[in-house]
Amino acid sequence: MLDVFFGSKARVKLLKLFFLNPDESYYLRQIARDLDLQVNSVRRELKSLESFGVLTSDSPSPTKVSAPTGDESDEAASPRSSSRDKRYYRANKNFILFPEIRSFILKSQILAGQRFVTELREVCEPELLFLTGIFVGDPLIPTDLILVADVKNGQILKMIKNLEQDIAREINYTIMTSQEFSYRREIADVFLHKILVAEKIVLVNSANFIFPQIKDRP
Repeated sequence: MLDVFFGSKARVKLLKLFFLNPDESYYLRQIARDLDLQVNSVRRELKSLESFGVLTSDSPSPTKVSAPTGDESDEAASPRSSSRDKRYYRANKNFILFPEIRSFILKSQILAGQRFVTELREVCEPELLFLTGIFVGDPLIPTDLILVADVKNGQILKMIKNLEQDIAREINYTIMTSQEFSYRREIADVFLHKILVAEKIVLVNSANFIFPQIKDRP
C-alpha cells in the first residue's frame, strides 16, 4: 500500500494535485503539461492509482467539454491516441483512506510554507505571514497567502513559483505593507476581514497580531 502512495516523485505530485483539488477533473496530457512530467510516466501512475481505487475516471461527454484546443485538439485528432488518454481523472472521495490522505497532504503544505519563510527572510523581515485558502482546503477564500512586509512583488516572484511547484497548484497571494495592513483593518476592509476570520496557518507573527475569532464554515 505504501508503495502505491510514495513510489515516486511523479506520484507525489499527482496525489497533491488530486487531493488538493478533489472536485476537479484532469486529462492525461493536461496533467503532464501542468506538472512538467513525461506523458508515459503520468499514464503509468494514473493506471496504478486508479487500479488501487485512489482515483476514478470517465470519458468526457459532449456537453462536458468545450471545443478542444492545443494539446487537446492534437490528442483528439490523432488516431494513435488511446481511449484511456482521453479519459478524465479525479480523486475518489469514497476511497477508504481519502480523509487521511487529504489531511496528510494539507499538513505537508506547512513544510512548504516554512521553506518559503526561509527564502523570504533573505530579502526582507516579514511582520506577518499566514497561509489560507487552498492550504487549509477552502478554495472559497479569496487568497491563499497573506504577507505583511516591506518588499516588492518582483523580489518574491521566484519564491512564489517555487512554492507553487511544491504544492502543484497556482497560488493567489496578497502582499501589503504594515501601513496598508493597519489602514485596511481600521476601515474594516471587507476583503481583509473575510481572510482574517477564516481558517489559517500562521507562519510568522512578529508583531503578535491578535486575530479575530475564526468564522465557522457553512
